[in-house]
Amino acid sequence: MAKIDAFFKLMNEQGASDLHLVAGSQPIIRIRGDMERVKYKVLGNDELKTILYEIAPEDKIKVFEETGDVDFAYEIPGLARYRANFFQQKWGVGAVFREIPSEILTIEQLGLPPVLLKLAMLQKGLVLVTGPTGSGKSTTLAAIIDHINTHRKEHIITIEDPVEFVHKNKGCMVNHREIGTHTRSFAAALRGALREDPDIIMVGEMRDLETISLALEAATTGHLVFATLHTQSASKTVDRVIDVFPANQQAQIRTTLSESLRGVVAQSLFKNRKGGRCAALEILVVTPATANLVRENKTYQLQSVIQTGKKYGMQSLDDAILDLLQKKWIDPEEAYEKSVEKERFIPYLRRVPDEFA
Repeated sequence: MAKIDAFFKLMNEQGASDLHLVAGSQPIIRIRGDMERVKYKVLGNDELKTILYEIAPEDKIKVFEETGDVDFAYEIPGLARYRANFFQQKWGVGAVFREIPSEILTIEQLGLPPVLLKLAMLQKGLVLVTGPTGSGKSTTLAAIIDHINTHRKEHIITIEDPVEFVHKNKGCMVNHREIGTHTRSFAAALRGALREDPDIIMVGEMRDLETISLALEAATTGHLVFATLHTQSASKTVDRVIDVFPANQQAQIRTTLSESLRGVVAQSLFKNRKGGRCAALEILVVTPATANLVRENKTYQLQSVIQTGKKYGMQSLDDAILDLLQKKWIDPEEAYEKSVEKERFIPYLRRVPDEFA
């Protein structure tokens, strides 16, 4: 057993999402969003490097020593997988590990809106799952892919850096491809995927112009594409996709996106008062009216469409937050902090904020 495995077992026992190991510091775990120190000695650089290198593949160590950064996945059978990032910092080496549960929870088990089941059963188009780092995008995507795997008979390709949730073949054949191990880049993997007879493609992150362009191409040529972006609302997501292209291409991209985009799921994560975390989701379902707004560069009106589109399964972030608050799952202060229209949440606070006093 690797020496570091003891920390992973502690994470699992404490319900922690992340482990931070940094030269010059005690180990730290993140529990329900808060950083908590582990009762352990301060780690020296040489000692920590030995601990980390014990579990890292040789090719990843080489990349790390050449560049100062590397990502890979590590698994303890029967416990969990971990997304690892090694980095160099002022006092020496550092590493952060995110726990990826072995069990993939379903959309129903996660308490996610039923409209996600409909998005999972689409035949073609682009669905974007967005939110800040650590907002649960990978968990939501894993639940969607699992639903497809359970209820359809098709070919799924996932492109990730690194591979996180591992899907066993059920009704579908699932091929996982990892950047740096199985392929050079997201763009290279997407270009290859178009020749690999896929029905569904899951892109772990749309990082650059080429990847976004290829994902759009795949979605417009009859494939169902799921991908993530680090944006915080549906309207900002649409703007982000368009703005990455040169100005002289943006009109054409608006048209392409209006024809291929099927939905945007933007989520924020909250501490659940009953334990663990829970997500509030803003959901945009692309209807003909929505597509027209995207085509005509009127994304500022998308929020109004979301508020009036409940019959299509749409919901605003504030409505989702209010639902969690009324269920007493989350604290009023966190609801207020992460809301858009903060006035709606003032009646739930113990003290009126200074800006509204």
